[in-house]
Amino acid sequence: MSVPATARPLEAMAPARTRWMRRSAVWLAAAALLAALPHVVRTSAAVPVMNQMGIAIVFALSYNMLLGQGGMLSFGHAVYFGLGGFIAAHVLNLAGQGVVYLPVPLLPLVGGLGGLCFAALYGSFSTRRAGTVFAMISLGVGEMMAASALIFDKFFGGEEGITANRTKAPLLLGLHFSTDRQVYYLIAFWVLVAAALMYAFSRTPVGRMANAVRDNPERAEFVGYSAQTVRFIAFCAAGFFAGVAGGLFAVNYEILTAANMGLAASGAVLLMTYIGGIGSFVGPILGAILFTFLQSMLSDYTGIWLLYLGLLFLATVLFVPAGLAGALMMHAPAWRAGRLRRLVGPYLVAALAALVAAVGVIGLLEMVHFLVTASPAITTKRLFWTAVPVRTLLPWLAFVALTAAGALALRWAAPRAANALAEASRPAPASAGGGERRP
Repeated sequence: MSVPATARPLEAMAPARTRWMRRSAVWLAAAALLAALPHVVRTSAAVPVMNQMGIAIVFALSYNMLLGQGGMLSFGHAVYFGLGGFIAAHVLNLAGQGVVYLPVPLLPLVGGLGGLCFAALYGSFSTRRAGTVFAMISLGVGEMMAASALIFDKFFGGEEGITANRTKAPLLLGLHFSTDRQVYYLIAFWVLVAAALMYAFSRTPVGRMANAVRDNPERAEFVGYSAQTVRFIAFCAAGFFAGVAGGLFAVNYEILTAANMGLAASGAVLLMTYIGGIGSFVGPILGAILFTFLQSMLSDYTGIWLLYLGLLFLATVLFVPAGLAGALMMHAPAWRAGRLRRLVGPYLVAALAALVAAVGVIGLLEMVHFLVTASPAITTKRLFWTAVPVRTLLPWLAFVALTAAGALALRWAAPRAANALAEASRPAPASAGGGERRP
């Protein structure tokens, strides 16, 4: 019996409707999670850290529009973050004085427009080149703006920066933003809006052509698209959302300095984006959450937390170049085949070996840092919940032994874990009847 011709379009629309419903469910689940988090995590430091994470997520996603989507490695992306923040802070002060009417919830939009304007200015010449030339231009722009922050002190406030007060701004619908929790919901709203818009941009023809320009600009030119125009549009969009993140920063911290648009801030967004993974939309989100968590937690326990972040970045580049999201996606075939349980044993052995090696390396680094910074009269240091006599030989030998044993064990276990993943990801062999055999 033949299928009526009128039924075929409806059947063809079914998969698209299913995908739309799945995506809508993901966004609704994300909104519900953001709304529930302050009620689930009740520690005193949780809300400020989550505010920082939200700002970092928007900033990292905007950077991924450059690097992950457009293939533009930028060392000056914090320029648009900082300029958007400075402009938003000045407008916030004007709103507090009654010069302009602009409630706090709209300030991130002002920061975004500021970032967009400067991105259009600097992108007009920097996007004419790609690769190393673009990276060097972005580095030059970043250094130029960092130096300008100390020259134009009327706008940037010199070394002390500028301050603002969000409680003096006019209200919108009676909403106050005097506490961290109230600011959290504002940041969560803008995280959802910005993430949805950036995801939508990645699905537009310009967003898809940015991927084509990243992979093969000559072929994109051959089919009729200007690679420079596509890079310029992606650059401006990234500058806009970086400015939105800067505006959220101005609302949350009420202070901005030249450091917020310096090389360190540009390096931080590069680290969080690359650690999370530049090959997927969710990668920068994971990287921003992990980076902010480590930055907030490690800085309370050790003075060399930046060294650990650098080691994490090196390990990501060397062993997981696709980032955390890429590592998770590698397990999708095994998950679909129902073979993830086969990975538990090899992964546990490799994780235990990595943990032993990490304990040894951390112990050695912390003892070196102790010898360099501590007074000679102090002989012990708390390491791993134990008082370690750093100025004796035994703890040095113990941590060297842990490092060597962990490294040797990891060298033995890592190939076996990789083989187990390859075996679990292998397609099921075809059965005698022509179909696939269920695992």
